[in-house]
Amino acid sequence: MSGVTERVGVGPERLWLGAVGGLVVALVLGSIAFPRTVYDGFVWQYFWGPVQADATSAACAVREGGGVAYLGSSSACANAAPPVAYPGYTLVSEVGYMVTLLVMLTGVVLLLRRLDLGTDRRFFYALVPFSLFGGALRVVEDATDTPGTGSLLEYPLNTLVISPIIYFTVFVVTLAAVVGAVAATRRGAFEDLYRTLFGAGLLVLGTTLAILVWFAATGTGGATVHPQVLVVILVGSVVAAGITWWLIERFAPEINRGTGYVGLVVVWGHAVDGVANVIGLDWMTALGAGPNLIPKHPVNQFVVDVTASTLPASVLAVTGDAWPFLLVKLVAATFVVWVFEEEVFEDSPRYSILLLVAVLAVGLGPGTRDMLRATFGV
Repeated sequence: MSGVTERVGVGPERLWLGAVGGLVVALVLGSIAFPRTVYDGFVWQYFWGPVQADATSAACAVREGGGVAYLGSSSACANAAPPVAYPGYTLVSEVGYMVTLLVMLTGVVLLLRRLDLGTDRRFFYALVPFSLFGGALRVVEDATDTPGTGSLLEYPLNTLVISPIIYFTVFVVTLAAVVGAVAATRRGAFEDLYRTLFGAGLLVLGTTLAILVWFAATGTGGATVHPQVLVVILVGSVVAAGITWWLIERFAPEINRGTGYVGLVVVWGHAVDGVANVIGLDWMTALGAGPNLIPKHPVNQFVVDVTASTLPASVLAVTGDAWPFLLVKLVAATFVVWVFEEEVFEDSPRYSILLLVAVLAVGLGPGTRDMLRATFGV
């Protein structure tokens, strides 16, 4: 980016702000000039419409006459005139969010450079509680979105804790904590920046967990507490991550030469996701924690469907059909750790650490949600 900024005579921060601002202006002007094509057919159908449908527990949302209609059956959605938005992700939205993530990461790298922060690996560890916080916050919405119980946050406020908007919510909270921690330590209020940031993460995480405990105590959304589930998932994830790390150290130590113990945390985060799915989808009944849960993500459902259609019923009765998801998560996490070689950190330490934070978040965030859903039975 330095070469580009030298040619245009503008600092990288201003260049980034100008590029992002230009894209926003283009979308706004396009939506005003061509509302049916740009807003209804792109922005709304692929990005905002799915969130609206999810937030209102509708089968789909239909954009008509400048307003939005929410339909409750798949047959009505199939017969509705486009544009129609369904809860969840599409290929277009996933690409869009991926691009948005990369753009925002670039902006954060520039901010951290301005703050002279982000090259120390302690920064990665300090942000771990915020990944846990994101998953816990999503369970708050899950617990209050049970039919007949109402919701702690009504529409449109509940969109702040629904995927994918919740990622932006957690991002804003985390960014505010980082800036606040830097300001507090530089003014002498606290001595250690990373401990301060870690403490802020524990604070928001603890507050969210306290809300869930209160839900369980009051029966909000049918929530209860199954401590045995929490223990099994945490122990299982530690064992799975430990075995994976031992195998790496024993047979391919070059895999984690670049990341060190940061890579271990990444593997553990994805192990939490894998073990939580295995327990929640297959073993809730065996643990005396109520009925098994239903997959919340397309990848989980795909793995379950493939396993169920491949293995004989006699085997599935013993192993369940979600266990391959744990293997997928461990292999994927190991591959990512291998990609981050020592040279990558040396060339761009801030960007490397932020990318690893993002990799951890996409595993530990959903994993925390699944773990707490199973623990609180929501």
